[in-house]
Amino acid sequence: MIEINQAAEYIQSKLNNRIPTVGIVLGSGLGRLADEIENPTIIPYADIPNFVKSTAIGHKGNFIAGMLGGKFVIAMQGRFHYYEGYPMNKVTLPIRVMIRLGIQALFVSNAAGGVNFDYRVGDLMIIRDHINLLPNPLIGPNLDEFGPRFPDMTRPYDLNLIRRAEAIAKELNIALQKGVYLASSGPTYETPSEYKYFRLIGADAVGMSTIPEVIVARHADVPVFGMSVITNEAHDDYAEDFKNDGDDVVRAANAAADRMIALFRRLIEQLN
Repeated sequence: MIEINQAAEYIQSKLNNRIPTVGIVLGSGLGRLADEIENPTIIPYADIPNFVKSTAIGHKGNFIAGMLGGKFVIAMQGRFHYYEGYPMNKVTLPIRVMIRLGIQALFVSNAAGGVNFDYRVGDLMIIRDHINLLPNPLIGPNLDEFGPRFPDMTRPYDLNLIRRAEAIAKELNIALQKGVYLASSGPTYETPSEYKYFRLIGADAVGMSTIPEVIVARHADVPVFGMSVITNEAHDDYAEDFKNDGDDVVRAANAAADRMIALFRRLIEQLN
């Protein structure tokens, strides 16, 4: 709790006591949304007490606070991952800090492989549910100030926000998928047999992040909206010379960023 409070106090000192309405987590290649934030205050993770270093490709490692969609927001330009060697309390520290700062909703995004055969590179997928193969971030002593020992996860992704996003996408003529996101530890990309297994147990997209952040937000009863950009087709019928490449993932995410930015902005505009 001390680590959370120290980090939150430092960031609040940079925000002139303004309270962010929305927290946003920007995944691999999706940091460009931060460029759309008006009158930004940039806070490098390296300057924040108790924060670790973001080492993943396409993650700049800054908090960006400012105006987006008429609301004061705070965005993570890059996240922390379990595969970087950090314990879950460090991976999820920024989320608890944003909760401490007063966010009313959390928007999460990621680059993901599409295990659903109907998905194509560049698709946007609303996350309607998830399958967690990472350690649960709530293991250990419960932080009673944030939430109960056994939080309900029946609806981890807010149904009202999903409905609003679908209506906005229809207005903007943005095609959407809606599916189940699975997170494994990484950092290896999965084998074809693992992709097949994930599909069989109900996953539509697979990645290495996001779910610990969602669990921590829901522990504190913060509504969550999640979106994956499908950056590669994660199938089990590859050509013999096929190879997954991290740089290709970032390029595919960048190509889809404009549509995600438009949707996020309009969704934030509609928040009460």
